[in-house]
Amino acid sequence: MSVSQKEKALAFQKLHHSSGIFVIPNPWDPISARILAGSGFKALATSSSAAAATVGKKDGELTREEAIAHARIIVQSVEIPVSADLENGFADSPASVAETVRLAADAGLAGCTIEDATRDDANPLYDFNLAVERIAAASEAARKLPFPFMLTARAHHLLYEPGAVDEAIRRLRAYEKAGADVLFAPGLADIPSVRTVCSAISKPFNFMAGIPGKSFSLHELANAGVKRVSTATAPYRAAMSGLLDAIAEINRKGTFTFIDRITATADLNKLMGI
Repeated sequence: MSVSQKEKALAFQKLHHSSGIFVIPNPWDPISARILAGSGFKALATSSSAAAATVGKKDGELTREEAIAHARIIVQSVEIPVSADLENGFADSPASVAETVRLAADAGLAGCTIEDATRDDANPLYDFNLAVERIAAASEAARKLPFPFMLTARAHHLLYEPGAVDEAIRRLRAYEKAGADVLFAPGLADIPSVRTVCSAISKPFNFMAGIPGKSFSLHELANAGVKRVSTATAPYRAAMSGLLDAIAEINRKGTFTFIDRITATADLNKLMGI
């Protein structure tokens, strides 16, 4: 029986307020989404970079229409909640960011992430006040929906100024006050920094596993106060690494031993529910 959008949204909300930490992995197409869902994960999220890669583009090159269309395909492929990485909302103005949230809901999503990065190398982050206004507008749009829509506010300060945890916290607190349901600051360098951020906010915190040297165990993250762990492009890169290993064996050795290590098609079909 098909699960309604409202049921998915309620389930997604409940995940954030139930006990324990949970992982929200990032598929890149319907097959990876079904495999992840079939493996027992309770929710999924798109990755802007992985989504762009599926159509031969770099992160940041998808249009809003392309990102929403990709998210809709993921939503329609599984019966569990899906959130979307919608970059900076594909707009500068708060009103346009609010429209992105409405379009995300129309696509069947249970939530989305809006970041404060501008995609302008000269000025990589939105001015503090504008950044807060953008989240407030997104939150207002989400609250007008007929179901709970989990808005994640993503502070990118640490990606441009590593170690500036205080400024990241200042932005996260402001986004929390503006109405964000989940807070996110990629680039935290160690567990003490994660703990400092989590103790400074009251809303659920999303930690992004996927940066080499800055990805920690679920046990460590849970103890630091993390509620949700996303995986960014790590699953996509892991899959592509397997492809590169197979290609390298064929080209360098002329052998096909990688075939013996491939998961049986029947097992994959089982995970995909077919």
